[in-house]
Amino acid sequence: MQLPRAVRHTIEQFEKLPGIGPKSAQRIVFYLLHHPQPYLEEFAQKLTQLKLQTQMCEQCHNVGEENPCEICSDVTRDQTSLMVVEQPFDILSIERSEKFHGLYHVLHGVIAPLNNIGPEQLFIYDLSKRLEGVDELILATNPTMEGEATALFIQELIQSSRGGKAPVKITRIGHGLPIGADIEYADGLTLARALEGRREM
Repeated sequence: MQLPRAVRHTIEQFEKLPGIGPKSAQRIVFYLLHHPQPYLEEFAQKLTQLKLQTQMCEQCHNVGEENPCEICSDVTRDQTSLMVVEQPFDILSIERSEKFHGLYHVLHGVIAPLNNIGPEQLFIYDLSKRLEGVDELILATNPTMEGEATALFIQELIQSSRGGKAPVKITRIGHGLPIGADIEYADGLTLARALEGRREM
C-alpha cells in the first residue's frame, strides 16, 4: 500500500527535524490526521509566525521577541558574570535552576570538524567584545567531545588576546554524577569529573 502523496511529503518534512526518525515522523503525521481541519490550520499558522514574531538578540544571540532580549535588558541581573551556552534552550534550563543571575552568550552550536562546523560558523569571536566589566566567564558547553573542544578553544582564544593571560576568571561548569544515579553504572570520565568537582561538607 502506498501512502497518499500529501502524507508522504509531510512525513519527509518531519524526518528532517532533529531526533525525529521515520517511525516517529509517521506517528506524528497520523496523529495530526486525526485532528479537525481548524486545528491543523492553527498549527500551520503558529509555524508560520515562529520566525516572523521572534528575533535574535544582537548582544547575546538568544531568541526573543525584542532586541536586545529580555535578559540583556534587565539591569537587575549581575553584569559581572557571563555564561557561554551552546543553544538558546540551554538558557531555559539554567534559568529554571534559579541559581544563575548573570548574562548569557549563545554560540548556536559547537565546533565539530566532522560536520564542517568551525569557529567561523558560531558566535565565538564576538565574545571578546563582551568582556568589559565582566569578572567571571563561565563556560557551560555540554560535556561532549565537541563541547569540551569548544570550551578549550574559547579559553585559549581569550588568553591569547591578552598575551597568554585571560582578562577575566574563566570557569567551567562542574560535571559529575546526577542525583539518583548509581556509581556502578557511571563511566570513568563521569567519575573522574565527579571527583575533580568534589567539595567540602
